[in-house]
Amino acid sequence: MDLLNKKNTGLTFKYLKNDLPSGLVVFLVALPLCLGIALASGAPLFSGIIAGMIGGTVVAFTSGSALSVSGPAAGLTVIVVNAIHSLGSYEVFLLAVVLAGLIQIVLGFLKAGVIGYYFPSSVIKGMLAAIGIILILKQIPHALGYDKDNEGDFDFLQSDGQNTFSEVFNAINFIHPGAVIIAVVSLFILIMWDRPFLKKYTFFKVVPGALFVVILGILINEWFRKAGSDLYLEGDKLVRLPVANSASEFVNQFTLPDFSAFTNYKVYVVAITIAIIASLESLLSIEAADKLDPYKRNTPTNRELKAQGLGNFCSGMIGGLPLTAVIVRSSANINSGAKTKLSSIIHGFLLLLSVIVFAGFLNKIPLACLAALLLVVGYKLAKISLFTSMYRLGWEQFLPFIVTVIAIQFSDLLKGIGIGMAVAIFFILRLNYKRAYFFHKEDHHEGEKITIRLAEDVSFLNKGSIALTLDHLPENSDVTIDGTKTHYIDLDVLEMLHDFKNTAELKNIKLTLLSIPEFKGVAGH
Repeated sequence: MDLLNKKNTGLTFKYLKNDLPSGLVVFLVALPLCLGIALASGAPLFSGIIAGMIGGTVVAFTSGSALSVSGPAAGLTVIVVNAIHSLGSYEVFLLAVVLAGLIQIVLGFLKAGVIGYYFPSSVIKGMLAAIGIILILKQIPHALGYDKDNEGDFDFLQSDGQNTFSEVFNAINFIHPGAVIIAVVSLFILIMWDRPFLKKYTFFKVVPGALFVVILGILINEWFRKAGSDLYLEGDKLVRLPVANSASEFVNQFTLPDFSAFTNYKVYVVAITIAIIASLESLLSIEAADKLDPYKRNTPTNRELKAQGLGNFCSGMIGGLPLTAVIVRSSANINSGAKTKLSSIIHGFLLLLSVIVFAGFLNKIPLACLAALLLVVGYKLAKISLFTSMYRLGWEQFLPFIVTVIAIQFSDLLKGIGIGMAVAIFFILRLNYKRAYFFHKEDHHEGEKITIRLAEDVSFLNKGSIALTLDHLPENSDVTIDGTKTHYIDLDVLEMLHDFKNTAELKNIKLTLLSIPEFKGVAGH
């Protein structure tokens, strides 16, 4: 493993061969989601693209995360719809987005990002599995050619009056053979593309499967059109990107906030609401992305709040939707083999380039193609092995996990996380109500021997303070983490202690884990 990839090293072009194809895949995933979320939010279509561009450039440049991707979030659509209606205009709403960004920056300086350490691993993994299942269920209609619901609508109760399950049954009654052909061919290619026997050939190493699938999908659909076949896909079955016919038309798609609404108290209510929810969703997504990261890098949460705040400030200033770190795009990025934040930046610039140069071409992409791509992403997030592995860890881990999965399916991301957290906290309190926790902390200096003794019971509630202590250990020291008196170590803390081995190696710390159990991990994570 390359040591450079074990830490957040900022922008580097060393891994361009990995980050370029990953950025392209994320762009193909993000494009319809940006448009769909804007449509579902009752905002101009271009506002979703703006948020995606800002997330891929401003946020990616300033964030300490190596692999997360930011953009407009489905979890904010209801808030955006209601806010635009209550504030009276989209321009006034943009002012609220600008103020929300400033509030997030302040939260970052106040070190509010520490809350990110207090989400249990079982709940985070439940969130990942739930999003994977939602992706599969939401993309089945698009793969069958039934596109009544917008891309990016991840709520159980949909904007078209249906719900997740009824939409699938409706799609079965309105199957479009052309979409099915394209989706099946695309799925087959995406599955085969990563087979080891094909990776021996340079073409399959260099060309991303997603790009090949998209180009092939366009060619198949164009062949249907030229043949005059009923299989041809058009209208809402294709990507619908706003097309600017001149430079002035392009510039006119940007919108400025209405600063005259500064005295409207409703603006501040909306701004605070967006800041809190966007911050929580970002911290959740960052935690999830760090768990998927094969190099187990840790994102500085306070810096992330500042980056997200700057992103929302910039997005609101030029007419974009509010944004967050988004796990769907982040997981697509990681699964595509990204190494550094360059992949997210590439995706941001591709979004910008698409609306300037390639809008007409991209509007020929069948949604069935992109549905196949998202079905694969969903499957990788919700593998059966994840469920079986969580079950083997015991009921204290499995119940919060499965409750989170089910709750998110029938509500939304934040409500589902809240329900899962309540179950996880019940188990934690049950295990800890008799024993007090203490963590001995001293001022240490470079080169000295340091012993950290854990208490009898260490829960995920102690994760933040332990992480802070480990982060401040000096270089070139001799550190022993002593668990000889510990009866119980929460899985989250155990995972963090073993992940610290990478950081210790980078800081030249001699690390000894005394009576600390091995971390068995979870399949696929």
